[in-house]
Order: sequence, then structure tokens, then C-alpha cells
Amino acid sequence: MRQIVGEAHLSTDETILHNNGHDETEDLVYLPEVVVFPETVTQISQLMRLCNAELIPVTVRGGGSGLAGGALPVEGGLVISTKRMDKILHLDEQNFQVTVEPGMITENLQNTLKDKGLFYPVDPSSKGWSFIGGNVNTNAGGPRAVKYGVVKDHVLNLEVVLPNGDIIWTGANTLKNSTGYNLTQLMVGSEGTLGVVTKIVLKLQPYPTQQLLMLAPFRSPESACAAVAAIFQSGVTPSALEFMERNAIEWAIRYVGETPVPLNDEDQAHLLIEVDGFHLESLYADCETISKVLEQFDCGEIFFADNDAQKTALWKLRRNAPQAVKNNSIYKEEDTVVPRAELPRLLRKVKETGEKYGFESVCYGHAGDGNLHVNILKGTLSDAVWHDELPKGIREIFEFVKSVGGTISGEHGIGLVQKSYLDIVFSPVEMELQRGIKRLFDPNGILNPGKVV
Repeated sequence: MRQIVGEAHLSTDETILHNNGHDETEDLVYLPEVVVFPETVTQISQLMRLCNAELIPVTVRGGGSGLAGGALPVEGGLVISTKRMDKILHLDEQNFQVTVEPGMITENLQNTLKDKGLFYPVDPSSKGWSFIGGNVNTNAGGPRAVKYGVVKDHVLNLEVVLPNGDIIWTGANTLKNSTGYNLTQLMVGSEGTLGVVTKIVLKLQPYPTQQLLMLAPFRSPESACAAVAAIFQSGVTPSALEFMERNAIEWAIRYVGETPVPLNDEDQAHLLIEVDGFHLESLYADCETISKVLEQFDCGEIFFADNDAQKTALWKLRRNAPQAVKNNSIYKEEDTVVPRAELPRLLRKVKETGEKYGFESVCYGHAGDGNLHVNILKGTLSDAVWHDELPKGIREIFEFVKSVGGTISGEHGIGLVQKSYLDIVFSPVEMELQRGIKRLFDPNGILNPGKVV
């Protein structure tokens, strides 16, 4: 391995092993034996060929922002960090495409494109430190997925190193492709279990020059959730539609130390609603339509962000909600997603389950997608209840989600911590199909072992 990547780019230092042995999933830590920092696809190919021959477990590491334990080296072995593979390789402005390496930080890419009037809209809350490669492997979403879609909707082609070291391209740099099985979409969301993504071709679009943002308070969380489907029924598609319970926004305010808008005692939940485009007149009309809809759902006085500073402050609250929760307690974040009209029922189910099993929850998420992040706090729960009883409550929530046409992860993936719940959403036949795909790509089971299937 030293011969492949060079002495300076291989480490067995205890601090580096620890840094690459955890992510943002609870308090889990699994140490690898060695971490390497390759710079080229050839180096990764050689590493995979070596590890496949010697049956060494390999886990690929991005920015470490995962919430399902997807990049934890649970069987030790080798961690391949993509940190040095962080370049824009080719920007094709004529065809609205960009080719990037997996270690590119999402927000850095977006800022570079914005300067050229181009837009890559996928923006997970961790965009300031998550890598494009990790986004691809989890099929990441974020607030603007409601209008623009998730990662899978923007990936045209991928260069991938297979577990045996072979290098392939999964598709073509075209907007249409009906040639053979869709290996590109198979790789997106595969959580690093099938191959190592080394180049990513993304499609782009013009950067929307105008955005309007409003924060709407509600007397109850159920009313806020119920308003979501009605907004779309009015004919308006917001570019973002985010839900936050009162405790989520209160904790975020304390965490960031800013209060961009006062909270009234009766406000129990908020919707953060953005519309974007190129013509302010049409956006103001959209906001007027949305406001009329919200009046039907026990909505308080709507706050309109008048300037960029106010918009930034509101988004800062929403994007820091996960860190605010983590700052308060050990927690489990469940990434539930249902048809958006079922959000009120899902929220009630979460609270009823919390009462039954004795846990407190903080809920927020991408309401426009029906994607509710349920943060279950350990608080004063004993270790026995946390480890033995809580999974029963989570299973009840997931069974409800499945019963209304939803699923157990919208954007975080299955990784390590959600594997035991897959029987809720997949039949034995469906599970065996997925295991068969894994065996075909990785017959020796060396790549990200212990994850997904």
C-alpha cells in the first residue's frame, strides 16, 4: 500500500484512525488498521486489486457527514479517503455539464458554478463539508429536492473502480440513454458497497437569479404538516418547503446564537418556504397564493425575509438544527419519508410512540418531499431501554410508514444502523435480489462489508 500511494499518504496514526472510524451516526466508532489518501483512479484500482486478492476489508470515506453508519469500517481493514481527489476536472458550459472528483465539497462546487451562472441544486444540510462522492453514494437530497430532485436526477455518468480493480464507466454523458441496464442509477445510492466512485458527471442548469423566503408559524405541528399538501394543490411548487417543530427551532436559535425572528408562545411549529426563479413578479404571485393557503391552517403572522442577511439567518437555523440536537443529547435520527399528505398522521404516530416507550423526539425535515427526520433523544433513558426497548418503538414507526406507502430512508441510506429494519419494506425475494447484485459486483465481500445487505 505504501508503494501504491507513497509513504506520506498512508497512516496508522491513532488520531487519524479515530477520525476515520466515526461519522455523525450516534456515538459509534470502529477503527480501521490503516488509512490511505490516494490521488488517482490508478492508485485506487491497484489498492482494490491488492485488497481483493488478500481479502482485506475496504471502506471508502468521504466527508464523514453520514447519519446511517454507511462509511464506518466495522470490520477494520483499510479506509480509502477521497479527501485528495477534490478537483473539478471539466466544466462544459455549452452542454451544462461538469465532471468532478468524489472528494469535492458540495458547497465549493456550487459556489464555483454560481460564479458562472450555473446551478447544481442538490444541497444537503451538510453541504459545507460533505463530499460529492458521499452524496452520490447515499443519493442525497436536501431542502431543494422538492423542486429539483435528488442526486440521482443530476448524475449522467460515473467512473467506478470495481472490487477486483477493474475500471468502468456506467453510462454516457447524454441526457437520454436507453442502452442496456442503467448501471449509473444502480451505483447512485449503493452506499459504497458495489464499487468506488472516482469521477462524477453532473448535469447543470441556469442559476435562478431571484429567491423569496418566508417563515410561517402554526399553532400546532399537525396544522403545519397539513398545509404542505395544500400548497402543492394550489399549483405552486416551492423550491424548498421545510418543517421545524418548536423545540427544533428553539434549540437551533440557542446553538447559533441568533434570533432572526421572534417566537410567540402559541407558535408550536414553522414552515420555511422558498420560491425561486427569474422573474420577481411571478414569485410574488406565488407567495400570495401560498399565504392564502396557509390562512386555512391556523397560521400566525408570516415573516417575509426582506434581504439576503435575513434569508441567510433563517437558513442557518434550519441547517444547524441537526447539530443543535446533537449538542443536547445522544440521539438516533430516523429518516422517514411518506406521501406528503400523510405527514400529519406520521407526526402523530411519532409522538404516540414516544409516549408509549418514554422517549422525547425532535422533528424537522423536508416537508415538501414528505421526508420527516425524527430525532429520538437518549436523555435520561437507561442503556437497557435505549438498546433493547427503543428499537421496538422505531420498528412500530417504520411499520406505520410502510403501511401508508412510505419507506424507511429518504436520503440518509441504510448503512449499518437500519439493516435490521429492511424486512419491513422488502420481501425475502426482494432482499435476495439485492444480495445477488452485491455478490455479482463483490463476490469476496470486501467492499464496505456489514452494510445495507
